[in-house]
Amino acid sequence: MNKGIIVGITGASGAGYALRLLEILLGRPLHIHLIVSGMGAKVLAHELKISPGEVRGLFDRMRSVEGVRAEMTVHDPDDMFAPPASGSFPVRAMAIVPCSMKTLAAVAGGYTSNLLERAADVTLKERRPLVLVVRETPLSRIHLANMLKAQEAGATIMPASPGFYHHPRTIEDLTTFMAGRVLDQLGIERPDIPRWGGPAGGEEDES
Repeated sequence: MNKGIIVGITGASGAGYALRLLEILLGRPLHIHLIVSGMGAKVLAHELKISPGEVRGLFDRMRSVEGVRAEMTVHDPDDMFAPPASGSFPVRAMAIVPCSMKTLAAVAGGYTSNLLERAADVTLKERRPLVLVVRETPLSRIHLANMLKAQEAGATIMPASPGFYHHPRTIEDLTTFMAGRVLDQLGIERPDIPRWGGPAGGEEDES
């Protein structure tokens, strides 16, 4: 059975990372379960310069473009009866992209006030991969402590800090790099992702 992937979008800056990850995932035979927090939808709308009411239509358009092979279900973040709230619901992994410091704190503390936080908590308790693409700078001692707690509980912490060794020319090059690193952690192969020593990454420095 091809288990699904949960993608969460929260209220940190970095909507482009989430959208690029979704674009890549939609090209694969998966079932994507998308959960966007209330603030996540507002920040996404602000960064894309669209109205909050257009966010749902954005995801509908992404599902309808040519080449899409995945199914994508968009869940109400307040629906605690949705399938991702249960550990018995079969999914492979979860990624929160971007992950706000508020959501990080909830994950680190086991606090579940909405479906996104509950799904993350379930992912940890079921020992499935949970990737947190945190986005904040500078980081306080509280942020760092919460990252350590989440990591010790089983999460993978991935700051939204793309590399530059592949000589990016566009914003999409940077978001593609981060999406590729997330896919690695989710166990999903993508051969054309820039890698060190690869065709787009240049040669290794032996010095």
